[in-house]
Amino acid sequence: MILQAKNQLTLQEFLNIPPGEGDINYELIDGQAIPKMSPKKFHSKLTRALLNSIEQCCEGQGEVCPELAVALTRRGRDWMPIPDILYISNERLPPDWDQEGACSVPPDLVIEIISPGQTFGQMAAKAKDYLDAKVLRVWVVDSKARSITVFYPDAAPQTYMGEELLKDSLFEGLEFTVEQVFQKAKIPLDTE
Repeated sequence: MILQAKNQLTLQEFLNIPPGEGDINYELIDGQAIPKMSPKKFHSKLTRALLNSIEQCCEGQGEVCPELAVALTRRGRDWMPIPDILYISNERLPPDWDQEGACSVPPDLVIEIISPGQTFGQMAAKAKDYLDAKVLRVWVVDSKARSITVFYPDAAPQTYMGEELLKDSLFEGLEFTVEQVFQKAKIPLDTE
């Protein structure tokens, strides 16, 4: 259910919306409060596996958070997406960040896992929006293709599959294969 407003919601109006019933989270997109799909089993397992891998590599260097809203700008308008995972380095963390509020600065990394009903094309467009908002890296995880596509602000995206080693100069010491992530998440190979 989209929370329709007569006028486009501002960021402050969006933040003042009372919480919905149950576990419904909303993203602010084009002035409208749009519900974020609740993760399913494979999605949750991939989130945990990726979160653990990043936490191990970046321990003490920043914050890794699942499902945390981030206040950004998209096409000149307030935008508050809720990425599946975000990482923000200590260098980018504002000293006055309200730990209970949304992330108030662009994170270093955003990870989006494609959910049922979403397409890679939609996620690639969202990755571009993140990069335009000064996020340094965006990873799009496709559980059907068993791939991770890394989007960069200054280079073409790169897709990793199978035993290809995913390394990134932004995260010193972080390296793993996509297959290791899927095995860590205990997601079986598609048997269809």
